Amino acid sequence: MSDLPNKRPTLADGTAFADYTSSIQGLIETGKDFHRRGWSLGTSSNYSVVVDRDPTRLLLTGSGYDKGRLQADHFVLIDGEGEALPGSKNKPSAETLLHVVLARSAGAGSILHTHSVQGTVLSEAFLPEGKLVISGYEMLKGLQGITTHDCSVEIEIFPNTQDIAALAKDVEARLTDPIKPLKHGFLIAGHGLYTWGADLASARRHIEVLEFLFKIVTQKRLLNF
Repeated sequence: MSDLPNKRPTLADGTAFADYTSSIQGLIETGKDFHRRGWSLGTSSNYSVVVDRDPTRLLLTGSGYDKGRLQADHFVLIDGEGEALPGSKNKPSAETLLHVVLARSAGAGSILHTHSVQGTVLSEAFLPEGKLVISGYEMLKGLQGITTHDCSVEIEIFPNTQDIAALAKDVEARLTDPIKPLKHGFLIAGHGLYTWGADLASARRHIEVLEFLFKIVTQKRLLNF
């Protein structure tokens, strides 16, 4: 579902959103699916698709909308600084800068953020370790670049903060770490999961894989093994 049109959005009259019909529809369907699964209840979560690279432009869910009931006019176009383009009527999410740094430094074509019960609880439980380590499951092969279940994936956990600009800098520093860069996704403590992919379909797959694995870890802890 990657669509990167050549022409730049001009939003003086709002009609340019018609250029992004397929991306908007894809994000609407994503919201309905994630709401049904309990991953994006109420107005929680935010989703984006990169619609241009030069200059950077992202189509992002507007702030305050129920993700299970998204409509075509519930989106906002943002630039590479996380600011709404002139003519966009909606307010970007407070976490917009996280989408920007993932598009820029991870090369993401789509970024998805969920608030599942499992992700929220595990992000608090493992915050002292700073990461959640998951090993040995076939489902891991659904993550980009992994070809065997015989591996371990570390999902880094960042403390929750209202200083999103500082958090975005921390995330970007981890993404560009020359030795062990951040991959696959990260958790914000007591908050939820961020993951990304080359396009919306890939990002959705990563959400499904990680949310499944979070549920496995939670069930194992409940059963004490």
